[in-house]
Amino acid sequence: MTDRWARAEERYRAREADRRYPRRDDWGLDPRASREEPEVPEWDDFDDDTNVIPRYEDEFPEPEPEPEPEPPRRVGQRPPRATPAGRGRARSGAGRGKRSRIASRKAAERKRRRRNMWVVAAVFALLFVSAAGFAGYKLMGSLAPAEDFAGPAGKPVVVQVHPGDTATEIAEAMHERGIVASSEAFYEAAVQNAGMNSVQPGFYAIGERSPAADAVAALVGGKSRVGNVVVSEGRLLHDKHDVSTGGRYDGIYRKIADASCVGPERKCVTYEQLDAAGASLDLAALGVPQWAMQAVMDCPDRARQLEGLIAAGTWDFDPSGTPQQILKQLITASVQAYEATGLLQSGADTKLSPYEMLIAASLVEREAKPEDMGKVARVIVNRLEVGQMLQFDSTVNYTLETTEVATTDADRAAVTAWNTYAMEGLPKTPIAAPSVAALRAVEKPEPGPWLYFVTVDKQGTTKFTDSYQEHLRLVTQAQRSGILDSSRTGG
Repeated sequence: MTDRWARAEERYRAREADRRYPRRDDWGLDPRASREEPEVPEWDDFDDDTNVIPRYEDEFPEPEPEPEPEPPRRVGQRPPRATPAGRGRARSGAGRGKRSRIASRKAAERKRRRRNMWVVAAVFALLFVSAAGFAGYKLMGSLAPAEDFAGPAGKPVVVQVHPGDTATEIAEAMHERGIVASSEAFYEAAVQNAGMNSVQPGFYAIGERSPAADAVAALVGGKSRVGNVVVSEGRLLHDKHDVSTGGRYDGIYRKIADASCVGPERKCVTYEQLDAAGASLDLAALGVPQWAMQAVMDCPDRARQLEGLIAAGTWDFDPSGTPQQILKQLITASVQAYEATGLLQSGADTKLSPYEMLIAASLVEREAKPEDMGKVARVIVNRLEVGQMLQFDSTVNYTLETTEVATTDADRAAVTAWNTYAMEGLPKTPIAAPSVAALRAVEKPEPGPWLYFVTVDKQGTTKFTDSYQEHLRLVTQAQRSGILDSSRTGG
């Protein structure tokens, strides 16, 4: 009994072993095995086989071509069978072709990269050589001394220094005029001279082909400045002579002529040349503004037509220009100064045109002290409003070659386009260069009813009144103080 059960148990184990571990040589060919689902082995059943040599493929393999669709088969037709050897050969040939194409592409890519690297290297080399050459050139230029003249200087050349010019801009102007050999040489000398900080705008005459240091010294020394003229308030265009002493009172034309002299030879424009240029009928070429054009054209004496158009002040002009060009420079600058005071808009209250404002201001300048200008301007405006003659001695003296403070009966009786004893209204032109203070006085006269004024003592005290009888009393007071004799009156 025991043996029978033992044999049965052995047969059971054998069947189980045969079922679980069949020993066949036709693995995968047994149709029964294909129908059975293989058991999933436990992880512990696998052995780590380290003797298997791994196979490496390309990093970026080409995608395998999609299989061509099989032709339709008839019912019952078995599919063609490919032998394992045939499949191996096809796969081996395709693999070799694929690896060949990949290798060719990589070789071409490496060649293209090498070519690009050579191009980039060549460009960088060219840039480096160019930069090195430029740096070397600049270095050699900085080390080499600036070009300079050895001297001596030649004839004087006029150069202008504009307001706000820097040392660099002055150096360039000097070089352009041929005074220095290079702007660098002048600049190097200028930065070493502290006097450059005090150079004033204007015109300077400096010898051509001068050594840079000499040109800087001439510029800062002040003696080379030319074309600088000071026009005082109340100055006339032409010279006047004193009756008693015969002394000459220089006019504006004389002052311009003296300021125009250049060089040791004192090459100048003359008083007579300026007088002739000022009488030209080409008023635009002289710089006459449009607001004064018609009045200047109507002037009965061409020699006096520019009176008052050169303002009081300090002016610069190019002395190397013609007399006409010099006058135009001065008139243009003066007109700008006049217009800056509001001259063109200032006649609303007085009902005077800009040119008439200029005439009235010249009368105020010749007749009044600064503290009395507002009242004298009021007398002018009041007399014009009522149609009363102005009767100013300054208008009588204007056309006289020799003058004095007072005038004679004969002088006052002479009929001219300026004598306000013999005519009503304003003179034909200004009678002097007015100051800004005189212009402001005419623009805003001091309020008052005054029609007369007279200076009553040697201290310059001036009295104003609207009564003619009071005026006569003040004239008598002035005579007693020695200011006037019996044949002369005040304003």
